[in-house]
Amino acid sequence: MGPRVRGDDDGVSVVSPRSLKALARLARIKFRRLWARLEAPTHRAWWTGPRIAIAAILSLAAIHVAIDWATLPPPLPSHRATVAGWKPSEAWLYDREGRLLDSSRVDFQARRLGWTPLDKIAPAAVEAISQAEDRRFRDHDGIDWWAIAGSIRDRIEGKRARGASTLSMQVAAYLSPDLAAPGSRGLVDKLRQMRAGAALERGWSKDHILEAYLNLAGFRGEAQGIGAAALGLFGKTPDALTRDDGLLLAALLPDPAAGPPTVARRACALSRDSDCARFQGAAASMLGPARSLALDPGLAMHLANRMLTEPGLRVETTLDLRIQQIAIRALRRQLVGLGGTRARDGAVIVADNETGEIRAWVGGIGGASTAPSVDGASSYRQAGSTLKPFLYAQAIEKGYLTPASILDDSPVQLDTASGLYVPQNYDRAFKGPVSARSALAGSLNVPAVRTLILTGVEAFRDRLWDTGYRGLTESGDYYGYSLALGSAEVTLVEQVAAYRSLARGGRWVPLRVRKGEEAVAPRGTTTPQAAWLVADMLADPNARASTFGMDSALRLPFWAAVKTGTSKAMRDNWCIGFSDRYTVGVWVGNLEGDPMRAVSGTSGAAPVWRDVMMALHADRAGRAPPRPEGIEARTIRFAGNIEQPRREYFLKGTAMAEVAAAPAVARRPRIVSPVAGSVYALDPDIPIDRQRMAITVSGEVVGHRLQLDGRDLGAADARPMVLAGPGRHRLRLIAPGGRVVDQLLFTVR
Repeated sequence: MGPRVRGDDDGVSVVSPRSLKALARLARIKFRRLWARLEAPTHRAWWTGPRIAIAAILSLAAIHVAIDWATLPPPLPSHRATVAGWKPSEAWLYDREGRLLDSSRVDFQARRLGWTPLDKIAPAAVEAISQAEDRRFRDHDGIDWWAIAGSIRDRIEGKRARGASTLSMQVAAYLSPDLAAPGSRGLVDKLRQMRAGAALERGWSKDHILEAYLNLAGFRGEAQGIGAAALGLFGKTPDALTRDDGLLLAALLPDPAAGPPTVARRACALSRDSDCARFQGAAASMLGPARSLALDPGLAMHLANRMLTEPGLRVETTLDLRIQQIAIRALRRQLVGLGGTRARDGAVIVADNETGEIRAWVGGIGGASTAPSVDGASSYRQAGSTLKPFLYAQAIEKGYLTPASILDDSPVQLDTASGLYVPQNYDRAFKGPVSARSALAGSLNVPAVRTLILTGVEAFRDRLWDTGYRGLTESGDYYGYSLALGSAEVTLVEQVAAYRSLARGGRWVPLRVRKGEEAVAPRGTTTPQAAWLVADMLADPNARASTFGMDSALRLPFWAAVKTGTSKAMRDNWCIGFSDRYTVGVWVGNLEGDPMRAVSGTSGAAPVWRDVMMALHADRAGRAPPRPEGIEARTIRFAGNIEQPRREYFLKGTAMAEVAAAPAVARRPRIVSPVAGSVYALDPDIPIDRQRMAITVSGEVVGHRLQLDGRDLGAADARPMVLAGPGRHRLRLIAPGGRVVDQLLFTVR
């Protein structure tokens, strides 16, 4: 007898080859000893005949042991171990309700999905495939002797021999690939496969064998298993397959690379139908251009690529399928409308204000993009004017400004280490004296720079770092005054987290996108009063009207605070804003860094922001946040009708009834023009006496005098005109007592 095979829960075990070798060696030793005794003189006479028969029997036994050892199949795992060890090539991303958002290919050796249980496969398809591959599967014990006899008969008759491998034998070969290694078609190899199939039948149930075959079989190209085949070839799940689908899959199994005519012909033969015309079109459709997994929604490709790192991984996110679709549709509609020649890329992030969970993450939509795999939501881009709310919040918090404070929107030159910095507004026009409310809501640049002078660049840089902007890795001196206009690089995710902190009373936490991730304790970045005042300024449609008009995309039929921004050379366009429930951030631009064409602050990202906000609040309009303690309201008037009278809000103790220019006596005496560090050039075509320079001072300068290179120029309030020759010059403002109260250097060439 051959080695005994026993099935258990852990697998199908067999006697090891080492044990069989020892058994054969023992048989040889016993045979030699017995032969020696029979050769002894006392036995030789009567043993001549019987000893030959016994020797023959022992020889046959030794041969049987040798053949048994040579055809010994390898150990095979149990069904449970096979399922547990199955590793799909994909990983899956789900929303907060367990709905599939996207999948990502992680293992590129084979394309296979999750293990598909037999009861999740359409019975008609199962029957069609099993009948085509092994029609007596339910009746044999792993070896189909009738099929083997038929194959032998075909060989004797010179016909093409039919395959006699059973499903059990094929599953054994899948589990132990050396059983079907190239060149394994000899008699000994076939016997090993037969014994492996029989061993598998003793350890597995018929349904388990059939289930394993349907999951392990290669159907087409790299698609392994009926799950990948059903989705890739038919755009269906396995439980939706029809009998015809099963016949077409069965027709692929003998030759997965076969063309449509061959597959249609085989499917027709398997169906045994008289009318097979339907298979021709079905085979052509099935084997047409490579399909994507049709039931994969493909709604969060960039986030999937970011989070799905291991085969078989199933990640549940905080995203909401409905909100994700809203954001995708809004962004796609806008980019299609702009056209690829104006702007090619965009991104949207939606966060829940209450929980800090991200409800939508759209890193791009493809389309005309030249970098569709780059995640626009996590890419660092120049911030533009979107950092201004945090600058004004810092100035208000420290008492430097109120929303009614007047800032001068007029040309200014600032002396920096790299030369003069001359900020300009977006429209290159200046509005003169404006309130801080109008300056922020209207996104005026010069007032923002003047505010940064009040707070200090280093302090503002530190405030931005505390508010989650981790791209600001340099010191304040590196960014200079341009930091007020957003010269730093930020991501859309950082932007949404920062603006959400304003909606939450100045408390910042990082946003969460993985479901179940532990929340971080909030960190205060500004006071609730300053955050509320800035939010109120950003939500004021009248304050932004002078820049954006009364009917821009920023105006919603409910309360919402919003800020736009455009980076240098029109490379990035932002719109970030919040209601009481959601914070929405949108970026539009070109990921390759080339400038956009004819795209402004309200024609790029703002329409997407508006569409998303309107959809999010379709059930309930946004509501203004309650006023925190420490805020008081006052009706205020502006001297000179700088702005219309209005009801304004102040930190407690800073309220005023009227805003007017400070009298000269209250201002610090200083030189206004020329600006420190300026370089002037003399024109040889203009008479020299026509190239005098006007000197301007401000503040109370009665009794003060001006000196140029130590030479007295007269009274400071006389505004003298001077002629300065080539070279460096020092201009001083001298108080009546002889003290220098201001001085600067300028150059003439």
